[in-house]
Parts: sequence; structure tokens; C-alpha cells
Amino acid sequence: MVQETAPSNKLQNIIVAIVAVLLAVALFFGQRLQQGNNSLSAQAEAATPIEAALASGRPTLMEFYADWCGSCKAMAPNLAKIKQDYSGKVEFAMLNVDNTKWLPEIEKYRVDGIPHFVFFNRQGQTLGEVIGEQPESVMRSTLDEILADRIKPDNAQIEQREGQTSPMTPESAVVKPTDPRSHSSQTKQG
Repeated sequence: MVQETAPSNKLQNIIVAIVAVLLAVALFFGQRLQQGNNSLSAQAEAATPIEAALASGRPTLMEFYADWCGSCKAMAPNLAKIKQDYSGKVEFAMLNVDNTKWLPEIEKYRVDGIPHFVFFNRQGQTLGEVIGEQPESVMRSTLDEILADRIKPDNAQIEQREGQTSPMTPESAVVKPTDPRSHSSQTKQG
């Protein structure tokens, strides 16, 4: 009798092991798919090139970011939801500060901490900027105001909020140590 139950137990153990492995694999891929849209790299791949975004006739939110930026990573899940909800109404462009291609824009908008967001109207005119981690509600309300044409370029009054940032240091960004802005994250300029 002991010999009859041993093969049965062995088969059960094999089945349990196979099911456990399949569940682990399913969980792993399910989590990756869920996090995939939230990741900075996935959002950057889906982002509209800045030139196309500004020429689209839609408002644009331009984000300066970096893959190493803790504040950027912290905001990524909320921004993924915002991007999904405002798809077709607002263009989203992402400029990686580690790419020297964006140095003119980094200098133009005086980016010395990230994330750094610049809002544009339908005509591609700058309406304002916010720096650092922002609550989802602030980002949504600002986009709603822009979509309703309540913010004009000549009197743009996007609330200047500064949240937690990842400073752009000479070691972590394209800004060089000889750049006069390289110390500005420590000395606030008004």
C-alpha cells in the first residue's frame, strides 16, 4: 500500500510545482505589464517629439527628466494616468536631461532640478513652469485651465510650485561644471 501512494504523491508534487511555477511566471509578467506603462522609459517611448507636439494645435506638457531621477520615478505612475486620461487632448513631450541634444532647451528653461515641467498653449506659446514633484490634482487642474483657455501667454499665471527635485549636478547631467548654473540648485535665484 505504501508503494501505491508514493507514485500518486510524486505526481501531485509535480503538478503542484508546475502550477506554482506557472503562477509565479504569470504574476511576474502581469506586474511588469502593469508597471511597464508607468515606467519613465515606457512613457518616453510613447511621448510625442517636442517639435510635433508644439505644432499639433493641442496644448503641450513638456517634461525634463532623467532615468536616475528619484522624483521623476515617484511621479511616473500619476503621470501615466494623466497621460492616459488626457490622450488626444494634450500632447506630452519628454526631454531626457542626459541627452546633449536637449542642451539648448535645458538652458532656455533654466533647468537645474528635475522633474521640470513646461506648459504650452495650442499655439506652442509658453504658459508657465512647475518644478519638482507635483500632486496629481495640481497637474490635472493646470491642464484643465489650459484646455479651457483660461491661461493666456501675456498674463500666464500658472502657480509657481516647487516640489522635491533631483538636482542636476555636473556628474549627473549635461550641464558642465563651468556653467554658471551648475551651483544654482544650492543658491536659489529669484
